[in-house]
Amino acid sequence: MIAIYPGSFDPITLGHLDIIERGCKLFERVIVAVLCNPEKSPLFPVQERVEQIRRCTQHLENVEVDSFVGLTVDYAKLRNAKVLLRGLRAVSDFEKELQMAHTNHTLWDEIETVFLATSNEYSFLSSSVVKEIAKFGGSVDHLVPQQVALDICQCYAETPPGATPPIIMNPPTPLNHFQVE
Repeated sequence: MIAIYPGSFDPITLGHLDIIERGCKLFERVIVAVLCNPEKSPLFPVQERVEQIRRCTQHLENVEVDSFVGLTVDYAKLRNAKVLLRGLRAVSDFEKELQMAHTNHTLWDEIETVFLATSNEYSFLSSSVVKEIAKFGGSVDHLVPQQVALDICQCYAETPPGATPPIIMNPPTPLNHFQVE
C-alpha cells in the first residue's frame, strides 16, 4: 500500500522526519509530496525542499520524494495511492485535518487519511516556529536535520547553528535623564 505524505515542508523539521520514519513502518511505500502553493512565500524553492528531504530520508529504503501542483487527491490518483498520511500535534490540528480528510473523501471516495500522533518531543514544533526562531538569530539545529539547519542559516545569513549569536545592544538614554551644566 502506498501512502502520500503531503505538505509544504518549508523547512522539513524533525517532527516531519519522525512521521515519515514511522509511516515507513506502516506502509509499503511513502511518497513525501512537496506541495507547490503559489499563494505562499516560501523560505526555500520547491526543488530545494525536495532535495533537503531526499538527503534527510536517504536512510529509508521505501521513501520517495516528489512535488506536485493542484489537489492532493488528484496527485494520489496519479500515483496509485489510496492513503494520505498526516501528523497531528494538537486538538487544533485535528479539527483542521479532519475537515480536510472529509473534503478529500468527497473528492475521491477511495482515499483514506491516516493520522499519526506526533511524538511528545515534537508536539510544539512547526516549520513556522523554526523560521521565526531563525529569523531572530536563534539556533534551530535541535529542531531540524543538521544540513537543513545550515541551509536555514545561509538563508538568513546569521550565525552558524550551535554558535551563540552576538548580542549587540545600544541601550537608549533614559527620557528623564538630563545633564545639568
